Amino acid sequence: MTVEAIVLALLFLAGAALYSSVGHAGASAYLAAMALVGLAPEVMRPTALVLNLLVATIVVVRFARAGRLPWRALLPLVATSIPAAFLGGVVQLPGELYRPLVAVVLLAGAWRLATARFGREPMRTSIPAVAGPLVGAAVGLLAGLTGTGGGIFLTPILVLAGWAPSRDAAGLSGAFILANSAAGLGGVLTAGLVLPPELPAWILAAGIGGVIGSWLGAARYRVLGLRRALAVVLVIAAAKLVILP
Repeated sequence: MTVEAIVLALLFLAGAALYSSVGHAGASAYLAAMALVGLAPEVMRPTALVLNLLVATIVVVRFARAGRLPWRALLPLVATSIPAAFLGGVVQLPGELYRPLVAVVLLAGAWRLATARFGREPMRTSIPAVAGPLVGAAVGLLAGLTGTGGGIFLTPILVLAGWAPSRDAAGLSGAFILANSAAGLGGVLTAGLVLPPELPAWILAAGIGGVIGSWLGAARYRVLGLRRALAVVLVIAAAKLVILP
């Protein structure tokens, strides 16, 4: 294993731990790490999606056991997001479009991580019959295009719109990420992209991070300072994508 691969494994472990503690799978952190070491876009997308699948599964199990995953509310979101994520995965954007698009995703992730509260919590989870599927489709398409699960967009939408309390929103986002990552990966592999040979070691690292983070999240361990530090890393990575060739 190269030094670069080892560094990425450590970064993936840290990203998975931080993101899973708030109900996310960490795709934006994985993309940031790969951008910082200069991996090609055709490697970044499938790698981020595979790691997302693993960590999102851990998150879903943890939140479902805690009674924070309202399955009925999930259906209107994933019914449209899954085909949209698959379509986004099939599309291969040129580098000059892909890089700024991923930069936007990273900045959105930075904003999500650096935000402590979204305002007053709703009493229960209620997804609108029309707006819910529309949001699911839009976030799913972006998830497939960028190699993320879409949780960094969905969670603040659910809470800001008053559709779900924070912990239910985190559980829904974990399941949403899992569904979209699977659909997006299917589209990416259909397009003929291959997975890097270092992936098994990276999967192990992300899995360890996901277990640690989901345990910390379930114990209500506050990681706000670490999340803000990671937000700075995401901003730097986004700037690198836009400024550097």
